[in-house]
Amino acid sequence: MSIGAPPSSPPAMDPSAVIRSKPYLIALVLAALLGIPISAVAYGFLALTGAIQESLFDDLPKQIFTGGAPAWWPVPWLALCGLLTGLTIRYLPGNGGHSPAFGFKTGGGPPVDRDLPAIVLASLTTLSLGAVLGPEAPLIAIGGGLAALTVHLIKKDAPPMALTVMAAAGSFAAISTLLGSPVLGAFLIMEAAGIGGARLSLVTLPGLLASGVGALVFVGLDNWTGLGSFSLSLTSVPPAVDPTVATMAWALAMGAAGALLGWVIRWIGLSLRPVVHLNRVLVTAGLGLVIGLTAMAYQLITDHSFTQVLFSGQDALPELVADATDYSVGVLIVLAACKMFAYGLSLSAFRGGPVFPAMFIGAVIGIAASGLPGMSLAPAIGMGIGAMCAAMLRLPMTSTLLATLLLGKDGVTVTPQVVVAVAVAFVITTMLPTPGKEADAPVGSTP
Repeated sequence: MSIGAPPSSPPAMDPSAVIRSKPYLIALVLAALLGIPISAVAYGFLALTGAIQESLFDDLPKQIFTGGAPAWWPVPWLALCGLLTGLTIRYLPGNGGHSPAFGFKTGGGPPVDRDLPAIVLASLTTLSLGAVLGPEAPLIAIGGGLAALTVHLIKKDAPPMALTVMAAAGSFAAISTLLGSPVLGAFLIMEAAGIGGARLSLVTLPGLLASGVGALVFVGLDNWTGLGSFSLSLTSVPPAVDPTVATMAWALAMGAAGALLGWVIRWIGLSLRPVVHLNRVLVTAGLGLVIGLTAMAYQLITDHSFTQVLFSGQDALPELVADATDYSVGVLIVLAACKMFAYGLSLSAFRGGPVFPAMFIGAVIGIAASGLPGMSLAPAIGMGIGAMCAAMLRLPMTSTLLATLLLGKDGVTVTPQVVVAVAVAFVITTMLPTPGKEADAPVGSTP
């Protein structure tokens, strides 16, 4: 090498050679085997969460009150939600996982084994007792953590690449059919983690294999236990309409509205975080109380159930879309405002994922906008979901898929409008000033 020439770079990794290697083939087999217990754990977590929700917010009030749950019913449960979540985050190692206020985080490696109890408990109390967050982020963390723990138990000196591949496979398996499609769940993880290049094929193959096995386990457990499916899907899909100039124009407005509303939600969550850190337990319990009061106010104002404001919105979304014509614009505006406020409060101190509340709020906004001149229900819902997901997740490809795949075969017709709404929301979100303290937070921050 001549003097002054740049040093030679290390040889590029050959994915095809790695895939043909014996260790990688063993990893594929292990990924398939891990997909079975990890997806079963994920199914059990979702089943337990749903059982607690139904018991406390449906069965118990029916046993006590003849006219259904009173409007004040969620207030003490949300205060308890904040108290238990705050105690878990404060006193158990690992801070209960990533703070959802910083968006959808999958980087930084899987959680270590000692952090898993706090992740499970903090997310379980958050989700089952009414805070407005989804289960996707905890499931990804739990799946990745269990897979990494298994690899450590099998081989303590496993190389970092092996841990990365197997942790990704565990996350794929855990979220397998939650979003309605194993492929969509895998795409969410890959886009959020920024997996690309030669590493993409190496990580994706075991992950998709584990995800496919996990989907089969979910289906089998659905049939065997009778607990039902936990996959996101719509029971009634609005009729498809062809794109028009008017709907394409409204897509610009919907994208801008989604970006602005998403900024407000993130501002609420991030602005409250310094207050939460003053006294984690007391403040989190107080925020839970405020969320409960918000849900109570919604029922008193609209005469609709407080459960529409609480929880992730995954279970309430199909009913909302099916009964879209029964809601007045005024009720929808109140619902969107209450859900956004409760969502922002939940982001500040609780533990869970940001996907499902964003989808629910987007659907509410879309239904409210469907009566505008030149608008129809299907494209309005698709644009609303896509724009809100782009604003909250900042993952444009995943946001587009979430909106279009949810509408089934009719999602094909609304794809052009959804793409425009997502693109506008994503661009405006990146141009808006960073709310709160997000700019100062390191990647993977969990305080």
